[in-house]
Amino acid sequence: MPIKSVPIDQIKIGHNRRPINGDKVEELKESVQANGLLNPITVDRKLNLIAGLHRLTACQLLGLEKIECNVVDYEDADQVRLAEIDENFIRNELKPLERAEMLLERQKILDRLGLMAKAGDNQHTLKGSEIISPPSKTNLEFAKEIGYSERSLQHDKQIAKDIHQEVKQKIKNTPIADIKTELLKIARAGSKERSLAEQAEQALELAQTKTDKQEAQQQAKIAAQWRLRQQELQLQALKIAMAKREAKLAVKKAQSEVEQHQSGKPTLAQGKLLVSIGDEWMLNQQHLVYCGDTDSKQFTNLLPGNAALAIATLSPSWNHDYLVDEARVVAVLRSEDNIYNFCSCTQMPFQYELVLGNLYVGIFSRQSISKPQIPIHIEGVEGIIAYLLSMYTNQNNFVIAPFMGHGEILITCEKMGRTCFIGGENPELVSRGIIRWQEWTGKQAKKTGASEV
Repeated sequence: MPIKSVPIDQIKIGHNRRPINGDKVEELKESVQANGLLNPITVDRKLNLIAGLHRLTACQLLGLEKIECNVVDYEDADQVRLAEIDENFIRNELKPLERAEMLLERQKILDRLGLMAKAGDNQHTLKGSEIISPPSKTNLEFAKEIGYSERSLQHDKQIAKDIHQEVKQKIKNTPIADIKTELLKIARAGSKERSLAEQAEQALELAQTKTDKQEAQQQAKIAAQWRLRQQELQLQALKIAMAKREAKLAVKKAQSEVEQHQSGKPTLAQGKLLVSIGDEWMLNQQHLVYCGDTDSKQFTNLLPGNAALAIATLSPSWNHDYLVDEARVVAVLRSEDNIYNFCSCTQMPFQYELVLGNLYVGIFSRQSISKPQIPIHIEGVEGIIAYLLSMYTNQNNFVIAPFMGHGEILITCEKMGRTCFIGGENPELVSRGIIRWQEWTGKQAKKTGASEV
């Protein structure tokens, strides 16, 4: 390929370029300043950029007027895009979701151009009399050339084709876009619904061919209904994936806290806090802590009335059916031996049961809630709490916790940006929970109507 020095302002950048990584651009700026541009960018005859957006951006930011370019000879935009995709794969800078989408796009381009290489093809046999050298490789051939297995290729194809487009947009810019195993689970969610939608879409095409408007309208309606259901199930799978990630992070943070205490490193607000029955505490004008019976009016009068979630942990007694009227969803954690007895005794409307780690979680609500279809593996109370918060709440939602325990719900709400209304009738446990919050945040709790402690 001939190398030319081209004015930077003449290079054309397409709309389907990948987002720029700022850190990478900064590294390249330092390299260009020290050594010059070691690897020219690639453009076509019309100066459309094929590869090297980060290098181009670095040179622009350095104020350079010209840049060295490899100039390749392509006839149309599809060939340019094909070269751009291949360059991205060779540089191995793609996230799993990006890679899957690019492989699907590559397949579509090859189909449009009629460039699918077969055994015996050479540069004279593809696309009529045009000479194409060398023949474009199939996705499988190309993948093997860059060290990509056939199984990985099939997985990427599944991710690209089977995830609903709206769900893909939700995944982008989330950590899940980097986790191929979770992307596969999302792709496989709603597989029955996707298959039924595809059948309806095929029937729609047939009806359109026969100009049967009534049948076409009916099949279009059926296809849209199944696609919507597929989207709902895949969004639920995405939410589960995000919740599981939050759970893992919560467990790691909890382990870090334990290690910090075991190392003897001093923390803020160590020691005891004087808490008495009937006390109300405000934590950073956000969380409220009550010491006393949480089935009493003193506690229920403090509740917001529109909580997203109530979490009730293990407790010897239960007089808290009122929670289902205070929160949209109530999650009750019990051991295997007593979850069934609990569900048969409570008056709260039962929705479904989850097994999270070694705990059974009953989900209750006056609204219909879809049960997660994907097996969930989570360890640690902090992880379970984080999972529940991620599944059933959003940022700044209210959460009710009628049992303090060791403060897991309070701390996890603090970490995840939820507002917690929590209580307990054991002053010592309440004191420990507040102290733990103070140690985590570095802030001081305030007793209602009293000076700062």
